[in-house]
Amino acid sequence: MARGKIQIKKIENPTNRQVTYSKRRNGLFKKANELSVLCDAKVSIIMFNSNDKLHEYISPSTTRKQLYDQYQKAMAIDLWSAHYEKMQETLIRQKEVSRNLRREIRRRLGECLDDLCLKDLRDLEDEMENTVTNVRVRKYKLITNQIDTCKKKVKSAEQQQRYLLQEFDARADDPHYGVVDNGGEYDSVIGYSNGGPHIFALGLPPNHPNLHSGAGSDLTTYPLLD
Repeated sequence: MARGKIQIKKIENPTNRQVTYSKRRNGLFKKANELSVLCDAKVSIIMFNSNDKLHEYISPSTTRKQLYDQYQKAMAIDLWSAHYEKMQETLIRQKEVSRNLRREIRRRLGECLDDLCLKDLRDLEDEMENTVTNVRVRKYKLITNQIDTCKKKVKSAEQQQRYLLQEFDARADDPHYGVVDNGGEYDSVIGYSNGGPHIFALGLPPNHPNLHSGAGSDLTTYPLLD
């Protein structure tokens, strides 16, 4: 069955247009490759789709630069001159921008002021005053943050100091404060009596009836060494 003739016009549906582009592009590249192999030809194809995406084909036996150079030689034109001129223009503009920026920096350092009129000097003065104001605002903000942080640290230290003082007073009032069961046959207590710290060792035999009842036994006091 013969294929129907396709009317050559723009495909309005973007999906169908992209599918047709991909299929025909691949077919075109295939034909170019066959031409390059069969005829030992140097073939180059460059195309852009509707989204400006580049697709190109270059014969395997050559490079892009060789094709460009051969094209320039055959057509007696220079493809690089316009590009080089644009690069030179861009370089000149960038150098001018750099000079202006360096001059502005020197003026803010108090240099290169001789060519400024009174209005320019006033404008420069206003800009520098605004800059100083912004710097001071930032500086005061940092100082305020540091002060708040220090206050929090001082408050935490004061709370720790009050806790330690309360613990010290509790030990001074109660010699048995802070009893710690070490899991053995002896319970040791650090207490403060007679003006100095002592260790109270409480010995209980394993079969003592008061071992688990909480009653005490013989109490021995050992003074702590300074």
